Amino acid sequence: MAQAIRNIVIVGGGTAGWLTAGTIAAKLKKDSAATVQVTLIESPNIPIVGVGEGTWPTMRNTLKKMGVRETDFIRECDVSFKQGAKFAKWVTGADDDFYYHPLILPQDFSNANLAPHWLKDNQGLSFSEAVCPQEALCERGLAPKSITTPEYGAIANYAYHLNAGTFSKFLQKHCVDKLGVKHMLDDVLSVNAAENGDIRSLTTQENSELSGDLFIDCTGFKSLLLGDFYQVPFKSCKDVLFLDTALAVQVPYQSKEDPIASHTISTAQEAGWIWDIGLSTRRGVGHVYSSAYTTQEKAENALKEYLKDSIDSVDDLAFRKIPIEPGHRERFWHKNCVAVGLSAGFLEPLEASALVLVEMSATMIAEQLPTTREAMDVVSKRFNSTFLYRWQRIIDFLKLHYILSQREDSDFWIDNRKKETIPDSLQELMTLWTYQYPWHDDFDRAAEVFPAASYQYVLYGMGFQTQASHLGMSDSALKQAESSFLMNKKVSNNWVQNLPKNRELINKIHEFGLQKV
Repeated sequence: MAQAIRNIVIVGGGTAGWLTAGTIAAKLKKDSAATVQVTLIESPNIPIVGVGEGTWPTMRNTLKKMGVRETDFIRECDVSFKQGAKFAKWVTGADDDFYYHPLILPQDFSNANLAPHWLKDNQGLSFSEAVCPQEALCERGLAPKSITTPEYGAIANYAYHLNAGTFSKFLQKHCVDKLGVKHMLDDVLSVNAAENGDIRSLTTQENSELSGDLFIDCTGFKSLLLGDFYQVPFKSCKDVLFLDTALAVQVPYQSKEDPIASHTISTAQEAGWIWDIGLSTRRGVGHVYSSAYTTQEKAENALKEYLKDSIDSVDDLAFRKIPIEPGHRERFWHKNCVAVGLSAGFLEPLEASALVLVEMSATMIAEQLPTTREAMDVVSKRFNSTFLYRWQRIIDFLKLHYILSQREDSDFWIDNRKKETIPDSLQELMTLWTYQYPWHDDFDRAAEVFPAASYQYVLYGMGFQTQASHLGMSDSALKQAESSFLMNKKVSNNWVQNLPKNRELINKIHEFGLQKV
C-alpha cells in the first residue's frame, strides 16, 4: 500500500520557515479533506539572519492566500511600500548617474515593444520615465495607492519593505493561531535515516524523536538536513558574482515625519554597493562588498561616509558583519527532504531575490505536494529542474548589472566585465540583444523569474544600445508607440497629482486601516 504523506516537518524558523509553513498550511486548509499536520521546529538558541527587508509584489498574494490582513501586517512589521529599485552611480559613478528598475511593466507591454522607439527618440527622458509612471512617483516619494484603495489592491504595482525580525514573529503567530501549524522550540541533536535512505525522524533535546514524511530544511546557511546530513554539494558562483561580505546597520530617522523612500536605493561603491531601505520606523542600510577588492575598514568607512549627512553620529552605530558564500545546492529536493531559503543557497541582496525564491519554493511545494511517497520522486525531479533554471536566470540577471557598468575606478568593476566571469547563457542573450530588442520570446519558460521588461529597464537604464532594425517600426507600430508614450505621460501626471506621500499613507494606515477586501 502506498505511504501517505501526513506529517510535514519544517526544520528552522525565520522568514523562510514561517512563510513555507503558512503557504503549505493555508493550501491544505483550503483544499485537503484529510488531516495533514504541519510542524515547525526551531532552536531557541540560534538567532535568525534577519536581513532580507525587501520583497517582490508576489508577497501581496502570498500573504492574502494565508489569510493575513494587510493592515495588521503593515502595522506590526514596520512595513513601508516599495515600488522598485533606484540604482545610483552604477554606470559612470557620477553624482547624477542613476536609473530605475520599477515594478510596473512598460505601457501596453503585451502588445507593443517600446524599446526601439525610445532608442530612436527618447525626448530627453530615461527609459523607465518614458514607458512607466513609477519613476515619477518614486522621485517624489509618493505611495502606490491611497487610503481608500482596498487591502492588497494597487493603483501602481508595489511590494514591501519590512522588518525581517518582527515579520517572522508575526507569521509565527498567524500560522499557529489561524492555520493550525504546530510549533516546537527545541534543538535537533541528530537526523535518523530510514532503510531506503529517507529521513525517518529527528532526535531532539527535549522531545525525544520527531517523525515525519516530508522534511523541509529551513536551517539557514548551516543547511542541517540537505547539506550536513545528505551532503548535497554546494555550487559556488563566486567566479561570477564577487560579493562575499555585508556590513548591515539600523539607522534611525532624525524625525518621525522624515520622508520614507518608496523604493530600494542601491548606490555603487568601489568594490560593491550600499543598500538603503526605508521602513516606517527606521532605515535598514548595508554595504555589501568583495573582500578580494577592498578591506573591511575601507568598506566600513565608505558606509559611514554614505550615512554622515543623515545621522548625527555615525560612530555610535553598531555594524553587523555577515559573511556570504554566493551559490546554491546542486539540487534542492533529495529523497524526502527539500531545502528552502538560505539552506538552498544565497547569491547577494541585489534585486531582493532571496525572499521571492522562498515564496516560489513554498508555493510549488504546496501546489504540487505529493500525496504519497511514491509520487514524491516525480515531484522532486520537477522541482529540481525548475529551480536550477530559476537560480541560473537570477545569476544571469544580477550579473547583467555589473557587465553594463562603464566604471573604471577599480579592478572590481573592470574584472566584472571580463568574458570569463560572464555565464555563457548571458553572453548569448547579450549577443542577441545587440541586434534584437528584448522581448517575451527570448525566454523558454512560461513563468520567468524576471520578465523581458526587467531586462529592458536595466539594459537601457545603463545605456546599452541595440542596433536599429526595421522590425517593429511600421507605420502602425509607430502610431501605437506614440499613443503609448502619450498615455504614459497622462497616467504619470494624474498619479503625481493624486497619490499621497509614502509617509502620509503609512501614517493613515496606522491610524485608520485599509478597507477589507
